[in-house]
Amino acid sequence: MKHPIASSILVVFLLISSLALTNISDSHPLDGSVGTQSIHVNAFRGTVSIRDNNVLSEWDGILDYKNDLLVAKLYSKMACVLTKIDQAAFPTLDDISKALEHQVLKHYPSTHGLTYTVLPSRVKNLAQYGKPIKDMCRDVPTYFAQQQKEGTALAVDPNSCFEVQLLSFMGLSICGEIPGL
Repeated sequence: MKHPIASSILVVFLLISSLALTNISDSHPLDGSVGTQSIHVNAFRGTVSIRDNNVLSEWDGILDYKNDLLVAKLYSKMACVLTKIDQAAFPTLDDISKALEHQVLKHYPSTHGLTYTVLPSRVKNLAQYGKPIKDMCRDVPTYFAQQQKEGTALAVDPNSCFEVQLLSFMGLSICGEIPGL
């Protein structure tokens, strides 16, 4: 009789533990896009994974809230871009989770987005930024990028920019020439 009770307690414990670590995912078409964007929130790890298969601007990304990092793999450039994020300018992990759960998306037009400039320095050791970032950027060169201060983005050549839309939350511009391409 002891074994069935112990087994039941173990099952309940494992079930409760797994529910506490639930992940939220969603996939949907973006306005004006030729493709869909899949988003996976892992609250336990503090990350958001993005897969945008828009044929005109395909990219993958990871928002790592615990380390304040954003990495974007830009398929048309065959490169990754890594930058620090300003959490005050980004929707919180909780905001993204709630939006995916309730499908209530606040709209931030890309004109109110952030602009990042690609720096010529290449990331030499991807492992220091964690396995997910290392795995995403393994086969392509990875460059650092720096957020432009508001008002200075006008000096950037708009033809050198790659527009990234994160749901309807915000638009990001990754600008500058990627060395060697």
